[in-house]
Amino acid sequence: MQKIAQVTAIFWIMKICATTLGETAGDLLSQTLNVGYAISSMILFSIFLISLIFQLFSKKYHPFLYWTVILTTSTAGTTMSDYMDRSLGLGYATGSFILICILLAIFSFWYFSERSLNVNNITTRKVEVIYWIAILFSNTLGTALGDFLADSSGLGFVGGAVLIGSLLGIILLLTYFTNVSRVFLFWIAFVLTRPFGATFGDLLTKSHAKGGLDLGTMGSSLVLVTILIALIIYITLNASKMKQSPELNAS
Repeated sequence: MQKIAQVTAIFWIMKICATTLGETAGDLLSQTLNVGYAISSMILFSIFLISLIFQLFSKKYHPFLYWTVILTTSTAGTTMSDYMDRSLGLGYATGSFILICILLAIFSFWYFSERSLNVNNITTRKVEVIYWIAILFSNTLGTALGDFLADSSGLGFVGGAVLIGSLLGIILLLTYFTNVSRVFLFWIAFVLTRPFGATFGDLLTKSHAKGGLDLGTMGSSLVLVTILIALIIYITLNASKMKQSPELNAS
């Protein structure tokens, strides 16, 4: 049984909210609360594993559970990336390159073992595990890329968000007006929404002097979690209405 969210417009809105929240919440724990990158990574990775176990053993798609795992991959990815790039001193460029290689290796293993990267055909536990590992490392990569664009490229927070937003716009046009593989475009968009969330999160939290809106990690996280919960409630209620209306499902 398919336990993965259907890819719709609301999916991408929730993905961006979740990845942006992952950026602000990860920074809240590691920086604002001064827990540190190493301890934060261990805490958040443990939470990710717990939520993933519940997801893997569930029998059907649960929006709250699914998006909880997405969120935990994002928060864990934020602190994992920061630990690599800052605590280990690898830097954003080197860290991003290493994570790109890891992600390509995951996709290669997935493709050669299943002959597909299609997220609409995830029906076995093995493929679901690979799917979540790919998501975890794509979110970790996104943090490194977002930080590279914001801090090292000279584009700043706004420039980085505009660049990634433009690339996502191009992918949207390719989706609707070309025959480029939808699976390929999905994964490119999935990876790019993480640095978009990372740069957007920086835009929300950083001070005005650094080009941000100065909402802080606490304020930004509260706003984003409220939006995400509201959307989860909406899709849960909508799914319940569909189940209660067989004539609507048959139409």
